[in-house]
Amino acid sequence: MRQIAARPLTAESFAPFGEVLEVKGAPDKVINQGLCGRHHDRAAMDFGPGGRAGISLFDAEPRALPYKLELVERHPEGSQAFLPMHQNAWLVIVAEPGPGTNEVPGEVHAFLAAPGQGINFHRGTWHGVLTPLQAPGLFAVVDRIGATPNLEEHWLEEPLLITRG
Repeated sequence: MRQIAARPLTAESFAPFGEVLEVKGAPDKVINQGLCGRHHDRAAMDFGPGGRAGISLFDAEPRALPYKLELVERHPEGSQAFLPMHQNAWLVIVAEPGPGTNEVPGEVHAFLAAPGQGINFHRGTWHGVLTPLQAPGLFAVVDRIGATPNLEEHWLEEPLLITRG
């Protein structure tokens, strides 16, 4: 089985797939009588035609490294943001578009999100399932709510083993 090593999640390395959501650097504005820093407009949310933003809560079972990746999915109708409601590291898996098309996933990348880091997947980005590495695996998820299907799954021909980098 082929292996890939998860590397630390950074805004630069994750940029082709979406945005890293974290408090880093000076706030864009100070509000609430000077007691709160606002880090403004940090993700390009995209809900496609006929969709609206919704907030759901996901309570996922923890997984362990090494992790056997067999399935990736994508949401063709809208972006999807994951905001951890815990202070634990978690695994983020994404795939480049396949050769000449995005109908199948291409090269897979794995990132270790540090405590306090969330992410927003761009619309149509192939990604692994929610993979907390410790309990609790509680996340607020902002994604598209609409009448049309917004989930495509792809089983890998050969599973990958994700290891700690």
